[in-house]
Amino acid sequence: MSRADEIFIANCRDILENGTWDTDREVRPRWEDGTPAHTIKRFGQVSRYDLREEFPILTIRRTYLKSAIDEILWIWQKKSNNIHDLSSHIWDSWADETGSIGKAYGYQLGKKYLFPEGEFDQVDKVLYDLKTNPASRRIIAHMYNVADLKDMHLYPCAYSMTFNVTGNTLNGILNQRSQDMLAASNWNVVQYSILLMMFARACGLEAGDLVHVVADAHIYDRHVPLVEKILKNPQYAAPRLVVDESVKDFYSFTKTASAWKDINIMNLPIKFRSQLEKISFTKYYVTHNQAKKEILCVRSL
Repeated sequence: MSRADEIFIANCRDILENGTWDTDREVRPRWEDGTPAHTIKRFGQVSRYDLREEFPILTIRRTYLKSAIDEILWIWQKKSNNIHDLSSHIWDSWADETGSIGKAYGYQLGKKYLFPEGEFDQVDKVLYDLKTNPASRRIIAHMYNVADLKDMHLYPCAYSMTFNVTGNTLNGILNQRSQDMLAASNWNVVQYSILLMMFARACGLEAGDLVHVVADAHIYDRHVPLVEKILKNPQYAAPRLVVDESVKDFYSFTKTASAWKDINIMNLPIKFRSQLEKISFTKYYVTHNQAKKEILCVRSL
């Protein structure tokens, strides 16, 4: 059984059984028919994933690995805020006519600042500190720039990473203000696990623990039946993500197999292997695709 599955199921069950509905309040998100998109939520969910033990991708539902890698590279490596630099279309509804999403995400990581050691953007400063001063307790990248919020088409949901080296192990804390459990929970876990692995490889370290802190973990009202169905899906042993050992530079990683050997699924049951290999348009994914418009409609988390 995957530890990621266990955590996801426990977190969703906690929300459904102990959460609070916001049906007594006016909410900003709307479904396509104009109906308010209400949620049931839990405050302050904290999850820990040990990347030395397994790669925390769910086995009870599909997470599109290469698209997840593409987006995290768009933000952290390309430092872009333009959808034309992204292969998927998940940000299209937030872009203006030029493709920009405003001064959000990659724009913030690409801004340069003057430090005692010289001028860096936030990503390069993190890499510099991990290589030259790994004992530092000040290695943080932050995208919630209050001065630029007015110019962001969407405030950052996953807004900061704190990096900490213990021995030869690189650990990280991902802080997130808001989490749509159906649309993006495992997506963000997978992305920032991969980011931690890339940074560790680039700095001669081993990826260790990713701690995921979510202020507002919620499930939308129309997603509840889908989530209930997913929680009943069969669970399998966790797969492994195999990294190409020849890639040492963070800026050399790509979403393709030239940098990643993708999910190693050979130790998984035949049924699950076929689901991964064929992109599994099984009963669940048909259902999930039917809900896609609803998910996109409420991406303003």
